[in-house]
Amino acid sequence: MAKKKLSRTARYYKYGTTVKGKRKPKNAKRARKVKSKKDKSVNKRASQRKKRSELASRNRKYDKKHGKSKRKGKDYDHAVKRYVKSSTNRGRKGEGGRKKKKK
Repeated sequence: MAKKKLSRTARYYKYGTTVKGKRKPKNAKRARKVKSKKDKSVNKRASQRKKRSELASRNRKYDKKHGKSKRKGKDYDHAVKRYVKSSTNRGRKGEGGRKKKKK
């Protein structure tokens, strides 16, 4: 039976590196704790909670109207106000992912 291949992210959290064959650094455990603490503080914010609840209700409405398969692999983009591929949405830089026009 073949071993299940870990994703890049899973490999990072398990071994502290995404490169195969590299040893786990001594501070990987501490880094996970620090990230976990920061994530918790970010997710407790009122603005983040509001955003999560808004997305959940929007996803429910969309799924009811179009079906779950239509939304698969997509995220709601607050900048363009529609569902786009998650790689496009998460790959943008900056607040809202939009560059300001130069005058």
